[in-house]
Amino acid sequence: MQSADPEHFFETDAAQEKRHRRAAKAGNKYGNPISLKSKILAAVPDPRSPSSALLVAESAGAVRLVKLNEPEDTKTAYRGPTAPVCSVAVGGPHAGTLFAGSWDKNVWSWDLASKAPGRKYVGHTDFVKAVVCATVGGKHILISGGADKKIMVWDISTGVRLHTLQDGAVNMLSIQDLVVDHASSTESEVSVISASSDPHIRRWKIRLDGWEQVVETSPDAPGTDRRTILEHETTVYKLVLDHDSDEVDLWTSSGDGTTKCLSRMRNFTCEDTFHHGDHVRAVAVTEKWVITAGRDEDIKFWDRTSGKLHCSLVGHYDEVTELVVLRGPGGSGDRVCSVSIDGTVRTWPLEKAGLDAALEEQEKPAGEDKKEVGGEDLLSAEEEAELAALMDE
Repeated sequence: MQSADPEHFFETDAAQEKRHRRAAKAGNKYGNPISLKSKILAAVPDPRSPSSALLVAESAGAVRLVKLNEPEDTKTAYRGPTAPVCSVAVGGPHAGTLFAGSWDKNVWSWDLASKAPGRKYVGHTDFVKAVVCATVGGKHILISGGADKKIMVWDISTGVRLHTLQDGAVNMLSIQDLVVDHASSTESEVSVISASSDPHIRRWKIRLDGWEQVVETSPDAPGTDRRTILEHETTVYKLVLDHDSDEVDLWTSSGDGTTKCLSRMRNFTCEDTFHHGDHVRAVAVTEKWVITAGRDEDIKFWDRTSGKLHCSLVGHYDEVTELVVLRGPGGSGDRVCSVSIDGTVRTWPLEKAGLDAALEEQEKPAGEDKKEVGGEDLLSAEEEAELAALMDE
């Protein structure tokens, strides 16, 4: 007889404690969770509804549409891979094509509107960890990064691989993230920044007829070359370009437990550091906040001006893998979404009053979890039964 129950196998005390803690935490409703049936490894806004919908990469081998205003409607999925999907992007003509990097070493594509499968981009020899889209010389291109330590550039329309980028001087490990630097790009040359499992951040210039790695004079040692940006101690998981800033600075999150702001005006040297603690898998920035999340499951909001921690919100019960800022019409209704290995999508306010209210709700003593308004319980019968079962355990 076979079993998948972890209690039927040997576990360390720490593993048992973690499992019990997560099980006890799993029923919380903080962040209005939308629950899916598999782990969520990445997410991007849906360009058709950028303020209210996400496209999420699932470990079950699909990209799923999640509508925040219709949380029960999670049936729309783009299928094909038989291995986990770990990266997702939208691009091509009229931003009408969905791309997904998979553990099966391929990049899959679909027509965003019809869900019809499109071209498959084959060439990596290990997991495809990152995908982004760009336009160079009037041609739509796809850029993918893999655990095989390679960055590949593809012609979207033909599927032809145009270039394979590698650092020949400083050993480059598994690619973790890619971002297009529009502020440094031109019509004939696109600038891309890459992060990898080594602490080095690299910059690249890509043209239709070739590519080059950006090498600049080191700001710390004038007269010497600087092939990479080295501000972290270990893996850099996420890169975000701050378009709310005139300088379009680069924000990073790392396994060394920090998020950093790298100043473009200072040749991408560190200007600010936020000590989240544990592996920081995701970072998002707004005019007011720096938001960090990762292995410790909490969502931390930092005051961007003072650098002080404003609040830390709980909700997820496993590692957070992505943060996505969604902009409402005219700036109203802005919010940030977090996705996690726990299989939930959660939404958090960005205005200070909303954050303070969420924090106050989470800090209520256990005996105040149940409140009455107008003589009616806020807990449904199903929630009452769930609470009673947890208390019995």
